[in-house]
Amino acid sequence: MPELPEVEVTRASLADRLVHAQVRGGRLGKPLRWPLGVPAQQLIGRRIGLLQRRGKYLWMPLAGAGPADDPSPEGGLLLHLGMSGSLNLADAPGMAGVHDHFELDTSRGVLRLTDPRRFGAVVWSDALQQDPAARLLSRLGAEPFDATFTPLHLHAALQGRRTPIKAALLAGDIVVGAGNIYVSEALFRAGIDPRTRCEQLSRPRCERLLAALRLTLARAIELGGSTLRDFKDAHGVSGAFQDEALVYGREGQTCGRCGGTIRRIVQGQRSTYFCGGCQRR
Repeated sequence: MPELPEVEVTRASLADRLVHAQVRGGRLGKPLRWPLGVPAQQLIGRRIGLLQRRGKYLWMPLAGAGPADDPSPEGGLLLHLGMSGSLNLADAPGMAGVHDHFELDTSRGVLRLTDPRRFGAVVWSDALQQDPAARLLSRLGAEPFDATFTPLHLHAALQGRRTPIKAALLAGDIVVGAGNIYVSEALFRAGIDPRTRCEQLSRPRCERLLAALRLTLARAIELGGSTLRDFKDAHGVSGAFQDEALVYGREGQTCGRCGGTIRRIVQGQRSTYFCGGCQRR
């Protein structure tokens, strides 16, 4: 599932190419998770602003059909890649395939959402601060790179929670965008057993955990995200973080830190990889 690194890689690979581009047409394929909310023809003539990211969502501002330097916001599209989606921008993409469910024809090329499982979404909102965008984004926790999100904030958010720390990080209401791979890797870097209850984590361990999470996500962004099955960036390039994973997908292999054996357990129907020698409760 595309997580924060994959969505940020997608944003970065599209932002400069699409900014100020004019929409020439739109096409909807099979229904996605939520309806677009407006006729696709209503998007024609609008100009695309600078793409933004919030958690695993992309926000594409769309101004009216005025001059390219007109900064006045007039709504936009909130996009989510779902479990298997990817965006691609091409000058001549060819005929849409069976899994291509949304297209935006622009003066810089055709932006196409490919989503085999159709859990993604493209939703119109009159503003980022209005529904449906405001409602969808209100459920999200802090951005992991936000300087105002400190180890003290993380520690306070975990108090009173008896759930395992891995489940709490995956939930997304404390911190956003840390998916299964990245949480497993961050917990390993921080030396924390994924089964540790949230309330048992001290402030120093929360400091190590937040630092490890940021390091892991930053490295994933640098490597273009992770590609286990479907994900590609807007240039069609796969991610490479999975090739550097320290524990994820390495069940039965030797831990590079202590020489122990990496284990796999299931938590909340998700595979968790960790080293029992390095990671303590």
